[in-house]
Amino acid sequence: MKPTFRAILFCLLPLSALRAEEPAAPVQKQLPYQIEFSNLPEEKRNAYGTALAEAQRLFGEKRVFEAVEKAGAARAIFENDPTLLTLMGACQVEFRNFDKAMEYFKKADSLTPDQPSIIFNIAELNFVTKDWEAAETNLSKVIRLSEANVTKGDIQLSRLVEFKLLLTKLKLGKKDEAAQLAKKYDFLDDSPYPYYAEAAILFSEEKDVAAEAAIARANRIFRNPGILSPWQDTMVEFGYVKGFFGGDEDPGATK
Repeated sequence: MKPTFRAILFCLLPLSALRAEEPAAPVQKQLPYQIEFSNLPEEKRNAYGTALAEAQRLFGEKRVFEAVEKAGAARAIFENDPTLLTLMGACQVEFRNFDKAMEYFKKADSLTPDQPSIIFNIAELNFVTKDWEAAETNLSKVIRLSEANVTKGDIQLSRLVEFKLLLTKLKLGKKDEAAQLAKKYDFLDDSPYPYYAEAAILFSEEKDVAAEAAIARANRIFRNPGILSPWQDTMVEFGYVKGFFGGDEDPGATK
């Protein structure tokens, strides 16, 4: 089964602040790339912001080739903006050029370390490309960096990150740790996490019928496709739901 990409793009867009970086206030310590940008002539800063905003708009309209071209125009003015690099990485994800996307995301991370959104993008690529050890490391880091700042509006995405970590632990054979994560939230939670976590554990035990029933309960409770589709896509990406989605062709999959 080839990995699906809707979930990774769903996650990239809300997490990436795709806008021109403004220089920080004088009382704040500026990062080197912010100082570099603030030292550009105003005309160039304005031209950069215009080009980046247009690239963002085009990407949002799925006009990816045009977005790449406009992002290139922005990069010709200023190339060390994590926001621009994130957008360029997202474009490469659309082309399924994961190696190039990872280059952009890692450069963005080097410019502004410990930004949960950028590390999440890296973790998503680890997950999709089945680099499970790296995925575990980076997903854990995202959770650690962002857990104190999760708002009600972030709950769905935050829970999805934790679910991906649970799945990753199953792939690594860490079943006890995965089982602990599955119990982290009860069925009063405002996300499908408890149901999909239960399903994942059941699938790992080859209890496919019970796992399908858990997913069906989530579908009855959370009727909004916008909420459910990232969870369903994650299961497809993971390739661990043979009884529900049609098989796992990963010969290294852990049962």
